[in-house]
Amino acid sequence: MSNNVFWIGLVTLLGFPILGYFLSYGIDFTHVVEFLKLPSFTIIPIGYGLMFGFSYAFLALLFMDAPIFDSLGNRMEQLIKQLKLTVVKGLFLSVCAGVGEELLFRASIQPYLGIWITSILFVAIHGYLNPWNWKFSLYGVIILPFIILLSYGYELFGLWFAIMAHTAYDAVLFTSIVNTKT
Repeated sequence: MSNNVFWIGLVTLLGFPILGYFLSYGIDFTHVVEFLKLPSFTIIPIGYGLMFGFSYAFLALLFMDAPIFDSLGNRMEQLIKQLKLTVVKGLFLSVCAGVGEELLFRASIQPYLGIWITSILFVAIHGYLNPWNWKFSLYGVIILPFIILLSYGYELFGLWFAIMAHTAYDAVLFTSIVNTKT
């Protein structure tokens, strides 16, 4: 695995949850099991999350095949091609993003900012809400409902639903981009 992919994954997998933990609990390390929601690591939220993430990703791919997206240089696709991702590297990054970003955004930020603000912030930080490029913001319009539903799913089914949905979504998109011949 290339160093860039490894470090991006490691920072996301470890750095984001550490930041989230400190935002939530400070330096009190007695809440690690509570933060990771380990008791809710069960088949139902995991299964629902995987089904939701896979389903929405395939739906998103259908929308992203619309002709309006042809004129956009997708910077995510460019980044993936620069990293020379393989399917295995894409799956690695999918797991890292699913775990790291959901621990930061859902477990740490969402309790303070709520579902809507956290969801908009999440999509904006990923660069998919661009007021100067409305066509590029169409990606955000496709992704935002997924993140909002994922956030409500977090409230209903727990952290592991959100982690698995995010991981599955990214895995489908990374695999699709890696396998697209250009």
